[in-house]
Amino acid sequence: MQIDFAYNSNHIEGSKLSYDQTRYIYETRTIDAKNTPVNDIIETVNHFRCFDYVLDTLSEPLTEEYIKRLHKMLKSGVLGDEDFIVIGDYKSEANIVGEIKTTAPDEVADQMKRLLDGYYGKQMSFYDIVSFHAEYERIHPFYDGNGRTGRLIMLKQCLENNIVPFNIDEHHKMYYYMGLKEWQTEEKKNSLIYVFLSAQNDMKLILDYFHIDYDHTELTCRDILAMVQG
Repeated sequence: MQIDFAYNSNHIEGSKLSYDQTRYIYETRTIDAKNTPVNDIIETVNHFRCFDYVLDTLSEPLTEEYIKRLHKMLKSGVLGDEDFIVIGDYKSEANIVGEIKTTAPDEVADQMKRLLDGYYGKQMSFYDIVSFHAEYERIHPFYDGNGRTGRLIMLKQCLENNIVPFNIDEHHKMYYYMGLKEWQTEEKKNSLIYVFLSAQNDMKLILDYFHIDYDHTELTCRDILAMVQG
């Protein structure tokens, strides 16, 4: 799961590393780096550290400081020429995701506090985790690394709430981005839930193969929306 999560989460953000290169970094701490961007290598190594950090801190509350620490760990050592890119703290310049405007830099802290306060100490459902992720990506608190930190946060939330975790691979990528856009721009929110349920089903097949037990209660998109609506 370490390798799959790091490869897929970095790959949909543009990393050029192959799956085998990602696996080789994890297993040997070395790589055949011919024509491979340095930042892709650094961010892959950093992602392994972030994954371990999430597992080691499942008992810690999700706070602004925790998320900033995760971002700093992910982006530490990454080469860049832009002076305005901040690592380990909220963005100082506005950004756009696709055609969607994100939260202005001077409003990020307030909106992140409101988001975290809304779920603090709460037993999160599958829908809560989807909703949190969509809102986090809408805020886009950092200039870069929002998708990867957001998906790492989902991993933490799933494990803490006894929900089968999942990762977004190349097959789900387009539908994932479409689902995030739909969540922000339309009343219906089915698409993103379908994407996450599909990715979760893929993870369940892996767990079944290794005979790893989990809650086999099957929820459909309709079930989740019905629970939310009433």
